[in-house]
Amino acid sequence: MTILRTTLLGLLAAIPLAAGLAACSPLMAINAFSSGSASHVTRGLAYGPLPRQKLDVYAPKIRTGPVPVVVFFYGGNWTTGERADYAFVGHTLAARGYLAVIADYRLYPDVHYPEILQDAARAVAWAAMESSRHGGDPTRLFVMGHSAGAYNAAMVALDASLLARHGMHPHDLRGWIGLAGPYDFLPIENTTTRPVFFYPDTPAASQPIHHVTVEAPPALLIAPLPGQDKLVDPRRNTGGLASALRALARPVTETYFDHVGHATLVATLATPLRRLAPTLDAVSAFIDANCGSGSGDAILSAVLPEAAVPASITLPTRAPGAATPAAELHAYDKTPAP
Repeated sequence: MTILRTTLLGLLAAIPLAAGLAACSPLMAINAFSSGSASHVTRGLAYGPLPRQKLDVYAPKIRTGPVPVVVFFYGGNWTTGERADYAFVGHTLAARGYLAVIADYRLYPDVHYPEILQDAARAVAWAAMESSRHGGDPTRLFVMGHSAGAYNAAMVALDASLLARHGMHPHDLRGWIGLAGPYDFLPIENTTTRPVFFYPDTPAASQPIHHVTVEAPPALLIAPLPGQDKLVDPRRNTGGLASALRALARPVTETYFDHVGHATLVATLATPLRRLAPTLDAVSAFIDANCGSGSGDAILSAVLPEAAVPASITLPTRAPGAATPAAELHAYDKTPAP
């Protein structure tokens, strides 16, 4: 949160009247500048029995029929985060004509991996079952996240065992979207992250890159240009996962934006910072393309500037012992869903 606050406050300082709002919270300031006039919000819906198993739904006020559904998970190193802080994401997606579901999930130290992911899968299952009540089309279901939330989204989309608990499969998703996500991060360097994944006994099964199969749904992977994200290495994580998906001929669009860092990438979904990168346009084009509204490559090529998509990202050599190829299962991988 400190990095997010420092980065966003510097940008918000250039916006008139932002100083007073930013003194409270950078995300509060962004939310204050994000119009909710195009969305109808239903807050505090339960997708499970526990206090953190709640979500908010942002529905377009104007629609001619059921609309695509996007379940969004925020970041925060699996230790912090509140769905209300990401109201700007809900309003933004609703204004583009999608039903946005912003979900809380349990955090460390109350839970570890994989309970966090069980919550994420449960929220997606709720969207599949209940979104039609709010004007959504559950047959056009997407999952999206930023940072730790992008990890959650990746695992729900790639690890079939998570949705299987709810009678679903990865192919029930039309696609998934990851913003600056960690997908291959063993050995864990961040000391805050280590206990979330039982480091040094972290199972390889915790890594999204080990769950890439021919069943993987289409993916849109967005990250800052290599060298501009100080928390998650875009080459290893975004570039590595994209390469793994392409190796199995799975649809993946991989792009890198200049002028943004780890925290500001998700903030470019909000109106005051949208000029920094075409994140929203790329997300919207991907969703529309995978709902049958034209060619994904053509739409995304029109949205993304050519310079933002490097022709080649050189991936670093994996350090010896960084992660084992086989998914090693531990007893806590089978923690029952609440």
